[in-house]
Amino acid sequence: MKILIAEDDNISRQIIHKILVRFGRCDAVVDGAEAVEAFKLALEDGEPYDLICLDIMMPGVDGQAALKQIREIERQMETRGEREVKVIMLTALDDAHSVVEAYYRGGATAYLVKPIESNKLLLELQRLGLITAEQSKSMRGQK
Repeated sequence: MKILIAEDDNISRQIIHKILVRFGRCDAVVDGAEAVEAFKLALEDGEPYDLICLDIMMPGVDGQAALKQIREIERQMETRGEREVKVIMLTALDDAHSVVEAYYRGGATAYLVKPIESNKLLLELQRLGLITAEQSKSMRGQK
């Protein structure tokens, strides 16, 4: 699996990386503009991301705006359905407006509230079909 982590907070970025690196290659960026650029470059190279973990509150281009740009690039390239990148929005904001913006206006695949817990992230990966139930169970048993 090829994973992009877009998170401006270094500690959060390290935690997410530690959880996900077991499942594939992880690239990391610190803002939405870098996330969009990394996404475009991966597509152009023929090695698209399978998963993007995208923080909502980042400097410059925030996660909501980055997600809209990513989905627009996919539309332009006629990438639809199962071929679309899975995007998990990450945020400290657990409010209805952020959820509506992420899912209905942005096209998020999932939404997790910080602090990110390993168990929740692994279960979300399983729900999205990115890892198996056995992988999730095995990793949840480890610290």
